[in-house]
Amino acid sequence: MNPLRSSVLSALLLPGVVVVGTRVGLPVLAMATLRLSSSSSFFAYQQQKVGLTAPQRPPSSFASPSPPPPLVVCSIPDRHHLPSSHSSAEASSGRISLGFCTRQSVGFCTRQQSWNRNLAAVAAAASVTEVGGGGSSSTISREEVVREDDPTNNVPDTVFGKIGLQLHNRESHPLGILKNAIYSYFDETFPGVFHKVDNLLPIVSVKANFDDVLTPPDHVSRSYNDTYYVNADTVLRCHTSAHQAELLRQGLTHFLVTGDVYRRDAIDATHYPVFHQMEGLRLFTQQEWEAAGMDGTALAAQELKKTLEGLARHLFGDVQMRWVDTYFPFTDPSYELEIFFQGKWMEVLGCGVTQQQILCNNGCAGTTAWAFGLGLERLAMVLFDIPDIRLFWSNDSRFTSQFKSGQLGTKFKSFSKYPPCYKDISFWISEEFSENNLCEIVRGIAGDLVEEVVLIDEFTNPKKGKTSHCYRIAYRSMERSLTDDEINALQAEVRQQVESKLKITLR
Repeated sequence: MNPLRSSVLSALLLPGVVVVGTRVGLPVLAMATLRLSSSSSFFAYQQQKVGLTAPQRPPSSFASPSPPPPLVVCSIPDRHHLPSSHSSAEASSGRISLGFCTRQSVGFCTRQQSWNRNLAAVAAAASVTEVGGGGSSSTISREEVVREDDPTNNVPDTVFGKIGLQLHNRESHPLGILKNAIYSYFDETFPGVFHKVDNLLPIVSVKANFDDVLTPPDHVSRSYNDTYYVNADTVLRCHTSAHQAELLRQGLTHFLVTGDVYRRDAIDATHYPVFHQMEGLRLFTQQEWEAAGMDGTALAAQELKKTLEGLARHLFGDVQMRWVDTYFPFTDPSYELEIFFQGKWMEVLGCGVTQQQILCNNGCAGTTAWAFGLGLERLAMVLFDIPDIRLFWSNDSRFTSQFKSGQLGTKFKSFSKYPPCYKDISFWISEEFSENNLCEIVRGIAGDLVEEVVLIDEFTNPKKGKTSHCYRIAYRSMERSLTDDEINALQAEVRQQVESKLKITLR
C-alpha cells in the first residue's frame, strides 16, 4: 500500500490532532497541499543536489519522544474558499488542502460543510506538499523543511505552506498571465531559441543561492534575518538566479527561469515573504562578437538593452525609458531599466553582463552573456491595478473571476470595503532585536489578516541607556469585517510571543 494512503488510515490515532469545525473566519496560518502521488524522481534528484534526505518513514509514524505540533484540520466550505492550489474539480478528486497551526493560533477556519468528516481522514498526511509539474512532481514533508529542533532552521509553517502552490503556473492568475506574456515576447522575437523552466524545486544549497552568483561572504542577504534557512547549508531560494549555474552546466545557452522565491521582509502592501521572479540569460560566442565587429561585453550590453526595451514596450506600450547604472555582484556592467508610467519613473528590472567568473566556473569560458531578473508581483500590481500584494494569494471568486488567460492588463475592481483595525505595541528593544523577526512573529500569528507593521515612535532614555520602539499593527481582511474579540486575541498572542521570543521588555 502507498505509505501516504497507509498514513490516512491511522490519522485519527495521532496525538494532538484537532478537528476544527463551525467557527467562521479564523485564519489558516499556512496551507499545505496533499496530492497522493508516487512520483519522486525529481525531488530525489534535487535532494542529491542540496544534501537533503528523504523521510525514512511516512508521516503517520509520529511515535517519538517529541511529537509534532497538533494538526488543525480546516473545513473548506465551497469553491469560493478552496485553497489556491486547487480547482473545483480537484476538490472532488481526493486532493485535499489542510492547515497547520497550534491550538493557541487556531484562528479563522471557514464554515463547516457536510464533507468536513472527510478531512479528518487525511490529517496524518497533511504535512506533505507537492512541488513541480509536467510529469516531474514531487512531495516534500514538513519535517524536511520546518525543523523545530534545528537551531539553524528559521522556516515557519506559514512559509512552508506556500511551497508548491506555484501561482505563476496558473493560466488565469495575474502572475501566470504576465509570465505567459513575457514568454510570448521571447517566442516572437527569438523563435524556438529560449528554453523555459518554471517548476524547479525552491530548496537549494547555500552554494547555489549565494556562492555560485558571487554573493560576498559578508553580504546582508546571507543573514538569518533576511533568508529562510532549512539548515546551515540549505535555503529556500532568494532569487531564481540560484539556478543559473546549474543550467549553464547543463549546456543551456538561452533560458528563462520562473519560480517562487522567499525572503524575510517587512509587512506592508508591497512586501510578502513569498513572491515570484523571472530570470533570463543569453550566451554569446566569440564568433558572434567578431562578426559584429565588437568585443564580447559591448555586444552583450547592446543586445541586452535592445531586448529588454522591446520587452518593456510589449508589456507597457510606447513608454519613455531610461537606463540607470547600478551594482549587482553577478553582473558587470549592471543596469536597472526604468520606465515613465502613470506619471512617474518606475523600475522594471535589473540586469547586466554576466561576470566572466560565473561563465568560467560553469564550463562557458570564452563566451559572454547577458542576464536579467524581474519581479512578477511588482509589474503585475501596476499592470492590473492590484493595490495589495496579499490579493495574489486570495481564493475569493470576486478576485479570481476578474482575470482570464491571455488578457494582460485587466484592471482589478476592488470588492473590499472593510475597515482596518489598529493596535499598538511598545517595548524596550535589546541589542539582538530585528524588525524582520518582529514581522515574522506577527505574520505567523495573524497570517494574511495583518496588513502593515510600521514603526511610529522611537526614543532613547538617556538615564537608562535603553531604546523604546512603538509599532502600529494594522489588521484588515479583504473578505470580511473583523471582530474586536478576534483582533484582541491575536494582539494578545503577538504581545506574548514578542516578549518571549525577542528578548524585549513590554511597556
